Amino acid sequence: MKKDVLDGVLCEVNNCVYWEKGNRCSADEILVVSQQGHKASNVEETDCQTFERA
Repeated sequence: MKKDVLDGVLCEVNNCVYWEKGNRCSADEILVVSQQGHKASNVEETDCQTFERA
């Protein structure tokens, strides 16, 4: 069954259950958190909490 994808949300982690062809994300929502508290200075200080291993 084809899942809906989030417009404009791309993901290259193809071992995630939400990964779809074309690096599209089919999660209902995305949760990104900062590793440093409530503020991140750069992308390296963030993590996607939506990831689930396929």
